[in-house]
Amino acid sequence: MNNRRVKQFVAAIGVPRLIIMGYLLILLIAMPFMGLQIEMLYTQAFGRIGMYGVLVLAMLPAIESGIKMNMALPLGVICGLIGGVLSLDWGFSGWMGLFLAVLISIPIAVVVGILYGMLLNKIKGSEMMIATYTGYTAVAIMCIVWMAMPVNNAEVRWPQGNGVRNIVTLTGKYEKILDHFLEIRITEELVIPTGLFLTVALACFLMWLFMRSKTGIMMKTAGSNPVLAEANGISVDRMRILGMTLSSVLGAVGIIIYSQSYGFYQFYMAPLNMAFIAVAAILIGGATVGRATVFHVIFGTVLYQSIMTFTLPIANVIMPEGTLSEIVRIIIQNGIILYALTKAGESQ
Repeated sequence: MNNRRVKQFVAAIGVPRLIIMGYLLILLIAMPFMGLQIEMLYTQAFGRIGMYGVLVLAMLPAIESGIKMNMALPLGVICGLIGGVLSLDWGFSGWMGLFLAVLISIPIAVVVGILYGMLLNKIKGSEMMIATYTGYTAVAIMCIVWMAMPVNNAEVRWPQGNGVRNIVTLTGKYEKILDHFLEIRITEELVIPTGLFLTVALACFLMWLFMRSKTGIMMKTAGSNPVLAEANGISVDRMRILGMTLSSVLGAVGIIIYSQSYGFYQFYMAPLNMAFIAVAAILIGGATVGRATVFHVIFGTVLYQSIMTFTLPIANVIMPEGTLSEIVRIIIQNGIILYALTKAGESQ
């Protein structure tokens, strides 16, 4: 009986994820013996999990609607950055600045999501490949737009003329405003960003409710069985557009949440590879290209961001010479992404 339960547990979790969890456990055990500031690392891990939570959640509606992984997540990210830069240029700060950035970005993301969803309906079956090139193209085009954008705020504008700076700081605006909201300070170094977690939890809860609504069930049906959906009068194309629109909106809101926690807005080529991190997180959480849940989002984000937080300090202790530790981090990060993409179509 015990052996059967163990086999069922392993089958439910998946051997690859058990290996990743084992690796994370080794990191957690090793940290106290290496003289690392454990409390500070835990605080950083909490922050990274909250920063990426909504960005990873943006994958869920795209997967469930049948579009597969939204490799064009930079489209939504760009919409969020437009809202962010306008709120700063108009001189807003604090909660008003954060809310205004979100309010501006959402309608832009809705329009972009609808248009991009219509494009994807024309090339069914090749969504992930087309999405990657679409995201790259949008980022390149926006480099020209950022350079030519007529902003007036000196903190946002390049000193020599028009155009948005490469990096715009949020210090004195709304840097870590969600992180500090209702934060729990256990010790001087160990801090739980309660407001950030509550924001991610709210987004996940709303998505969970939507997926159980009539429209959400229709969207899931269209994604999992298009023939059955059409037979029941469900427009598959409309559901795909809805999924992409939701994904774009979550990407826009997600980058604003990410940036306020990070302390900067990063423009130009910064959004280029945001999709790969989100895709890897949800895949190692147990999702596939055809099925994803809120649990996969949370579990995958915790696993991926915890490993990324704890690996580099330990590598620094083991290999303090030169940049070897950074090389190890890059190998591990891209190795996880590579693993996740190779498992994209499997039940894991």
